[in-house]
Amino acid sequence: MVGAQAGRPGLAGAELMMAGQAALVVAALFTGAAVYINIAEEPARLLLDDRALLTQWKPAYERGFAMQASLAILGFVLAVMAWWLGGGWPWLLGGAVLLANWPYTLFGIMPTNHALMAIDPIVAGPDARRLIGRWGWLHAGRSALGGVSTLIMLWASLR
Repeated sequence: MVGAQAGRPGLAGAELMMAGQAALVVAALFTGAAVYINIAEEPARLLLDDRALLTQWKPAYERGFAMQASLAILGFVLAVMAWWLGGGWPWLLGGAVLLANWPYTLFGIMPTNHALMAIDPIVAGPDARRLIGRWGWLHAGRSALGGVSTLIMLWASLR
């Protein structure tokens, strides 16, 4: 209730609803993309031979990283706006959980990403396949964080 308590009554109406629903949509988009990678893209990729597997993973990772990083930041900013406009602490919590994908990625997944990026696809072998399998399990953490964030924001929007 920061916005309403800060002497800005009326802002907690349509603006709060727009910011909150936009945050929820962005969190759901993030989650959908992350889950898609885990249940469709990763299993299909693992059917490829080692060289093709790594060749496909590299550009897919770069595109996915740019999209999901942007969605995490945008969803966080929108959730903070919903909180600021008087939506309550659940919006802030949902945004923080979505943004938690950044440190999780930087500290939990990035070492595996760097190891995979350093492998030339021409010499890709069982090590690359093992690392990509590990990457898939690590990426499931991003799906989980997105799902939790989406559920929190859904709860916040129904309060």
